[in-house]
Parts: sequence; structure tokens; C-alpha cells
Amino acid sequence: RALGHLLQAVLASRGEANAVFDILAVLQSEDPEEVQEAVHTCSRLFGALLERGELFVGPLPPEDSVLAGSHGAMRKYKVWMRHRYHSCRSHLGELLAHPSFKVKELALKTLMKFVQLEGVHPLEKPKWEGQYLFPRTLFRAVVGGLLSPEQDHSLQINQFREYLEFDDIRYHTMQAASDTVAQVTSQHSEVSLAFWNNTFTLLSALSLPRQECDISNFYVKHGEPSDMWKVTHLKEHRKAFQAMWLGFLKHKLPLSLYKKVLVTMHDTILPRLAQPTLMIDFLTSACDVGGAISLLALNGLFILIHQHNLEYPDFYRKLYGLLDPSIFHAKYRARFFHLANLFLSSSHLPAYLVAAFAKRLSRLALTAPPEALLMVLPFICNLLRRHPACLVLVHRPQGPELDADPYNPEEEDPAKSRALESCLWELQTLQQHYHPEVSRAASVINQALSVPEVSIAPLLELTAFEIFEQDLKKQLPEPVPLEFIAAQGLLGRREDICTQLFTLS
Repeated sequence: RALGHLLQAVLASRGEANAVFDILAVLQSEDPEEVQEAVHTCSRLFGALLERGELFVGPLPPEDSVLAGSHGAMRKYKVWMRHRYHSCRSHLGELLAHPSFKVKELALKTLMKFVQLEGVHPLEKPKWEGQYLFPRTLFRAVVGGLLSPEQDHSLQINQFREYLEFDDIRYHTMQAASDTVAQVTSQHSEVSLAFWNNTFTLLSALSLPRQECDISNFYVKHGEPSDMWKVTHLKEHRKAFQAMWLGFLKHKLPLSLYKKVLVTMHDTILPRLAQPTLMIDFLTSACDVGGAISLLALNGLFILIHQHNLEYPDFYRKLYGLLDPSIFHAKYRARFFHLANLFLSSSHLPAYLVAAFAKRLSRLALTAPPEALLMVLPFICNLLRRHPACLVLVHRPQGPELDADPYNPEEEDPAKSRALESCLWELQTLQQHYHPEVSRAASVINQALSVPEVSIAPLLELTAFEIFEQDLKKQLPEPVPLEFIAAQGLLGRREDICTQLFTLS
């Protein structure tokens, strides 16, 4: 019989209850369209049974003992049908990994419909009047299916975002994600990259309401919310958010995920934590990784230092250690100098520290590409403007030669680098640079530095291609006539492509 007739028969008569097995069997069909039809049928069937109260309520007893006992027919029917409902939920959970996206999408929608119906018509008896009941077991299974260790579920998680607009779904998602991460990491010594990516995609989709009065949009309707419910309090949301991220970040993550987390740490994670200082262990360990990861971790540490009174005496030493030739070619070059400009903006920094940064950058500038020099030279001049005590680096006429420079570029501690005893002879050297814009930028130190700082923001993303385009657009003076012999060909050929390229016109 067609699934529609089976559905009508089961809902019309308890004597036709065995037809449920035929409906559930189609969920395992190899035809995606048949599976979709079966999912629709199960949605209508068990949705109606939940609303009619025809599923057993309370701790579910074993099916065989109830059917063999002397219980009433109605109790036996409800227990038996609830076992069928659990089988349906299990099949739908397996369909979250189906090859067909339409099947996966429909399975997720159906499971979330059951979450809503179980919340309104709970299958558990409340312990006290007014208790907040949420189908946590079913919902954990849904979140566990999204955080699959085998498949990339980013599309499904993006589909799940629409449910995260509801305050109760968001709150229980944070708890379910924490439980899933703890369970998977305890069961597997090596966790797959797919699981970490799925988890990060879900976690990064979660945000918190700004004020407690904003917590009013619930997916599971319960009438008037009660102050006794944790889900109605912003502090509980913040605790769940914090436990979720701490539980995720305490594990050894792939390097690609470290970067993704640290990029969003300062504006989407730290401000929403109940205790932001608990991130100190993660950020300090990330600082020791090196490269771009260390750079990104410094931003979070800086926030903890300035906004939460965290003591981290090695902060500027770590920042100083990141200054090497590769910083001008790194993917995060613009971000690095934006943050470095922020970190070195305080006028209360000691002169020896600022001098060490100015000297280190000047030394690295000798081998930097033009597009980086056009940004780093104003950066150095800004440091001198903020800290007049460092102007001695410029106004030391009898500066040391290279072989007698007291500055030690190999020293990791800026306090011991002896930069304040040196001078910025590197900037004088760059005044002879082949690129006229670089030479002009380096010549700024020959005059008194203007009081207003030069904004480096437009220069952070400057590329070699943009410099080339700017040079092409410049108005050149009238050409000077020269004597030359026009090229007549290359390797004996007169009208080849090389002749056209090299002929002067």
C-alpha cells in the first residue's frame, strides 16, 4: 500500500499499528525520493501522535516486558508506539549523513519539528510544577549528527543557523556542543579534521544577546517564561558560551583552525565570555607556536592586558621577536602592522623599547620590497614623533659605521639590544633607494618631523601591482631626444614579436 494509505490507517485505528514497520522500512530505501516521502509520512504520523498524547510519558520501560505483562491495552500501545518513535528518530539521525542533500535537509527539519513538539508535549514527567522541559536527549542527537567526524556538514550547519535565532535553541546548542566534543575526544585518540571543522563552523555561528531583556524568542513555547529557568538569564548563556569555547580550545587543534579562531578571538569570543582571563592559557600557548599564529594571539593578549588588568611582562618581547624578514611577505602583514601600531601607541612606553622597535624595523627595511617600505618608513617616523626621547637616533651626526654599530640584531630581549646607543643610519642608506617614492619617504628624517602623525592605514594593503599602476599614471616630462639604432630583428628575423617589443618609438 502507498505510504499515504498506511498513514491514514495507523492514525484511524490502533489495530493497524503494525503498518508503522512498513513506513519505517522505506526510510532505508536506496531511492532518495522514496526516502523523502517516508520522512514526510513519519513527520505527519509521529507529529499527530505527540499532539494526541498517544506516546508513553515517563522513563521508557523495555518493550518485551510490557507486552508480556498484565498491563492495559492502552499502556501497551503507548509503550510500543514510543519505541517505534525512537526507531524513527534513530533513522532520521542516520539520514543526516545521506548522500542526497535534500534528504539531509528534510531529516534535519523533521528532527527539529520533533524537538518543538516534544517541548510542548514532553515525554518526561516534570519533577515540579512549572519546570522548564526541553528534549535534551533528542536535541543532543541532532547536534551530534551535525558534528560528524566523517563528513563535512558545513552546508547543513548553515541551514541550522536559522534555528540559532531562538534563545533556547542557542543555549542548548552550546551545551550539546560541549558534550559532543567531550564525548568524541574521549572515545578517539586522534580526532578527524572533519569533526574539528564542523565544530568550529557551528561554534562560530553562535552569538549572545546583548541584554537579558533580549532573551524572549523561544522555539519551544511554554507560555510565560519563569525566572527559575536558566535559559532566561544572560549570565547562564555566557557561562555556557565560555564552557563551550574552553572545552573546544583545550584540545590540540589543526594549525588552520588556530588561525581562524584567533582572527575572531578579540571581537566575537573574548567580549562574550563570563571570565575572559580564562583564555590566558590558550593565548600564551598560541604565542609559542610562532609565525602568524603568534601574531594573531598577541591581539587577544593585548585586550586582556589593557581591559582586564592581566600581567604579561613578556608581551613586547614576544612582539619584538616576530620582527624578521618574513613579516614583509606574510599573509597577515597588514594586520600585523595595524596591531603593532596599536600596541606601540602608548606614550608611556620606555624609550629603550621604542628605540629597539625602530632600529629593528630600520635594519629589516634594508632588504624589504618597495611596497613594504612605503608603509614601514612612515611607521618608524610615527614612533619617533610619539617618543621625542628617541630622536637621538636621528640627530646623532657621528653615528657608528656598520661594523661598529652597538645595536645587536641577534638579541631577543629589546632591553638588551642597545638600540638607544645606535642611530638610524639605515634610513640614510634608503635615501639612495632606486625607487624615488622610497627615497622620498626616507628623506623625511632630514627635516624636523611634523607634529601630526602620518596615517599608515591607506598603506597597509599596498601591493607592488598598485605601485606599478601609480607609476604608469604619472605625467612624465617631455622625452629627451637620443640617438639610437632601431632594432631590425632578433636572431636574423625582422618582423617577429620580439622586434615589436624591443623597438623604441
